[in-house]
Amino acid sequence: MKADYKNWMPRGLIYGNAGVSSVFLAVGLLCRKKKESRALRLLSSLSFVGAGVGLLSSAYLLMLYRIFSYNGKRKLAKHIIDGVASRIKLPTGGKGLDVGCGSGALTIAAAKRNPEASFVGVDRWGQEYASFSQKLCEDNARAEGVKNVRFLRADARELPFPNESFDLLTSNYVYHNIPGDRQALLRESLRVLKKGGRFVIHDIFYPSAYGDMQAFLKSLQDEGYAEVRLIPTADGLFVKKCEARWMMIADSALLMGIK
Repeated sequence: MKADYKNWMPRGLIYGNAGVSSVFLAVGLLCRKKKESRALRLLSSLSFVGAGVGLLSSAYLLMLYRIFSYNGKRKLAKHIIDGVASRIKLPTGGKGLDVGCGSGALTIAAAKRNPEASFVGVDRWGQEYASFSQKLCEDNARAEGVKNVRFLRADARELPFPNESFDLLTSNYVYHNIPGDRQALLRESLRVLKKGGRFVIHDIFYPSAYGDMQAFLKSLQDEGYAEVRLIPTADGLFVKKCEARWMMIADSALLMGIK
């Protein structure tokens, strides 16, 4: 049995995008055959434009799919997961939490590196990533021979754990996908971290989504958090600069510190 971590770019999105493009193309061709009126000629032209844009979009999504694939040549998803996991260290008996675990990749990678600790991976496993599930995570853990993990269904907006439950908090490319106040999401996750616990959170910290992160870091420092820093990862650390720009992940960074 081999682990299957799926792909961060859902195939359904690629197929759906290609399907819409095909519809635009079909409408354009149909209207072109019946171009008696100016309205039909205009509709034909607009449909062809829509088809062209859709096909370019599909090609872009397919390229991302191949780059992220664990089975591809670039294996960018694995490279990023390993990069985040390499910064996760827990003592014997420590407990770690992975928020938005998806297919279990980061939870399992961290557990492998910290065999004397235990990890919990949580996710709501929504329709956006229909191929990801709790069962998939558990199957992947078994395939990797990792036993110091468990997976639960939970919402990052309201985690089902008491305050200060974990010694470490981690996450990878999750919070920017959740609508709402992202800084509040971070604080909800930090709520369950023990005093003295570490956090290693990797995300795309778009200013439009996160607001002023420097002010956020300052607020954490004022509250007593230590070694708080934001480390860019799209400058060659995890992702090459040229890749990050066209993949629109140039604001990727690690948020790290001690509570």
